[in-house]
Amino acid sequence: MGKRDPRAPFVPERDAFKSPVMECVNLGIDFGGLTAVDDFCITIGPTEICGLIGPNGAGKTTIFNLLTKVYQPTRGSVYLNGADTKDMNSMKANKAGMARTFQNIRLFKNMTVLENVLVGLHNEIGYGLGSAILRLPAYWQAEKKARVRALELLEIFDMQDAAEMKAGNLPYGSQRRLEIVRALATDPTLLLLDEPAAGMNPAETDELMENIKKLNDVFKIAILLIEHDMKLVMGICEGIAVLNYGKLIAKGTPTEIQNNPMVIEAYLGTSSESGGEADA
Repeated sequence: MGKRDPRAPFVPERDAFKSPVMECVNLGIDFGGLTAVDDFCITIGPTEICGLIGPNGAGKTTIFNLLTKVYQPTRGSVYLNGADTKDMNSMKANKAGMARTFQNIRLFKNMTVLENVLVGLHNEIGYGLGSAILRLPAYWQAEKKARVRALELLEIFDMQDAAEMKAGNLPYGSQRRLEIVRALATDPTLLLLDEPAAGMNPAETDELMENIKKLNDVFKIAILLIEHDMKLVMGICEGIAVLNYGKLIAKGTPTEIQNNPMVIEAYLGTSSESGGEADA
């Protein structure tokens, strides 16, 4: 098999003739005189599960911050569902269909599980400020609809019975799942998961794998994940992009990536694949 060009698009066969959910073209960012990411190109199909891997400090979280408009790129473009995100901020990108989780869990820990998901449903709020202040029928109808929807989303991860618990009192793995549910509540077409298995034990990681597959199957959305757990990456990702020193060095199927000499070399000498991210 010939070597795949890492800049060439790669999407699963079922998405081959569909418009991509995301395209990154020659994306790059400099911090002062340091180039953190350079010439990053990726195309993600509308139902693809894609992995982004690389050694610590390779630039993976920086790319997530570029995609979600936490950072504005120095050069290059990001297209979401065909629209240029150049003039978007993080909120606009979320409304346009992109949601993410973080390495470090960012829940409202003093709010209930249900309330955290309701926060994520803000894109679907169907009443105005006046209705909220005056508690008009439109307000109560929308609130009831949002509560039903939030419970439905919690049920996907078997968390409906914990709806009234404080989020901060949940076990670690459940907090991870709740963060995914809250991101899902914004109704994304692309879900970005930043090290979703971090801190999980093997049983929790296996359950997470099944839940990610379920999300992809039920909601028909694309998922891009950063992960150090290679069992998870190789077990669920259809396409994998490999980053090293801010540059894309390989892209392909799990089998192609496992046998790619440049990928093997990039990982040689690293102290661990399970350590925390050290991106700029």
